[in-house]
Amino acid sequence: MGKLTFKEKYSYGIGALGKDLVYAIVSTYLMIYFTDVVGLKPAFVGTLFLAARLWDTINDPMMGMIVDNTRTKWGKFRPWIFIGTVLNAVVLVFLFRKPDLEGTSLYVYFSVMYILWGMTYTIMDIPYWSMIPALSRNKEEREEVSVIPRIFASTAWLIIGALGIWIVKVLGGGDAVRGYGKFAFIIAIIFVISSLITCINVKERTETPKNAEKVTFKQTLNIIRRNDQLVVFIGIVLGMNLVMQISGGTAIYYFKYVTGDENLFSFFTTFAGLAEIAGLMLYPILTKKIGRETVFKIGGILPIVGFILLLVAGYIAPQNIVYIAISGIVLKLGSGLLLGSTTVMLADVVDYGQFKLGTRNESIVFSVQTLLVKCASAVSGWLVGVGLDMVGYVAGAEQTAMTILGLRFLMVGVPIISAIVMCTIYVFKYKLNGEYHDNILKSLSNKESELNMAE
Repeated sequence: MGKLTFKEKYSYGIGALGKDLVYAIVSTYLMIYFTDVVGLKPAFVGTLFLAARLWDTINDPMMGMIVDNTRTKWGKFRPWIFIGTVLNAVVLVFLFRKPDLEGTSLYVYFSVMYILWGMTYTIMDIPYWSMIPALSRNKEEREEVSVIPRIFASTAWLIIGALGIWIVKVLGGGDAVRGYGKFAFIIAIIFVISSLITCINVKERTETPKNAEKVTFKQTLNIIRRNDQLVVFIGIVLGMNLVMQISGGTAIYYFKYVTGDENLFSFFTTFAGLAEIAGLMLYPILTKKIGRETVFKIGGILPIVGFILLLVAGYIAPQNIVYIAISGIVLKLGSGLLLGSTTVMLADVVDYGQFKLGTRNESIVFSVQTLLVKCASAVSGWLVGVGLDMVGYVAGAEQTAMTILGLRFLMVGVPIISAIVMCTIYVFKYKLNGEYHDNILKSLSNKESELNMAE
C-alpha cells in the first residue's frame, strides 16, 4: 500500500467542506429559522429533532450495513457518497423554502423535509468517513489524513457562523425567507462540486474481498455490541458532540438576548472557528511530542475553561469583545484537538474490531459516528426548543430574568457537565493507546502478510 499523494489527501479533505456547510447551516440556523422566521413553536421543533433521530437509530446502522455489502468497480464508498450528495442537496433546498401553507400543513411539510434531510445525509456521510481506514494503515499517515477533512469541515463551520447572518441579509434584501432560501441553494451547489472532487480523485486502498460474507442487520447490531471499545467510543463522542452542539444551538439566542448584541454571535464564532482550525493543525504535531492520550485530556479540559470564562464575562462585561474572543478561542482550541483525536480513534476502533472479531466493518463502525452526531444534534435541539418554552421564551421580545438564566445554563452549564462525563469515560474506559494499540496494528499487519503469501 503506497503513500497517499497530496492530490488524494486534499481531494478527500475538500469533500468535508461541502458536506459540513450543509450540516452547519442546518445545525446553526434551522432552529431559529423555524421559530423566528417560519413561526413554528419551539417545543414542536425540539421534539421533531428528537423524533427524527429515533428513526436514525435504525436508519444509520442499516446504511452502514448496505455500504459494507456494496461491491462495485468504483469501490463501496464512492457510489454512495455521490448518490447521497445529490439527494441531500435537493432536500436542503426544499428544507429552507417556505411553502404557501399554514397551520398543520406547514408543520407536516417541514417535518417530512427534516426527516428526509437526515436520511439522505446519512447516505453520504457514512461512506465518506468510512474511507479513512481504507486509505491507509500507517499511524502517522492516518493521523494526517484524518485531520485534513476536519480542517475543511471547521472552515465550513467558520464560514457559516461568521458570515451566515450577513449573507442571509444580503441575499434576502431584508426578506429572511428569501435570504435563507438563496443561501441554501448556493451551499447545495458547492456541496455537489466538492463531493465530485472527492469521488473522482480518491480511491480506497484496502479492497474488500469479492467473496466476503454479506453482513445482515442482526450481525450489524452484534458487531456494534461486541466491540467494547466502540461502545466506549460512543460515550466519548456523544459527550463531545453534546458539548459543542448544545452551546452551538443556544449561542445565537445567547448573544441576541443575554448579551443584547446579536452581532457578537458572528464575532464569537469567527475567533472560535479559527481556534478550532488551529487546534486541528496542532493535533498531529502535539501527538508526536506528548502522545494522543495527553492531547485528548488537554482537549477535554480547554472547553470547560472556555465556558467558565464566557459565563464570568457574561456577568461582568457581557459585550466586551476581548473577553468573548478569549472565551471562544479557548473553547474551540480544545474542540479542534478533540475532533482530531476522535477521528483517529474511530479508525483505530475499526482495527480493534478486526483484531477482536475477525471482520473489518468500516462503514458499520463509522455509521455509529454519524448516528452520534445526529443524536447529539437532536438532544441539543430538543433541550433548546423545550428549554426555551419552559423558561418563557418569546420570539423577538425582551426576555425575562428567568429566561436569561435558562439561556445561561443551556449555553454553559449543560456543556460543562457533558465535558466532565466525556473525560471521565475516556480516562477510565478507553484503552487503544500506546503499546497495546501498537501490538494490535502489528498483529493485523502480520496476518495480512500471511494471507498475501498464501495467495
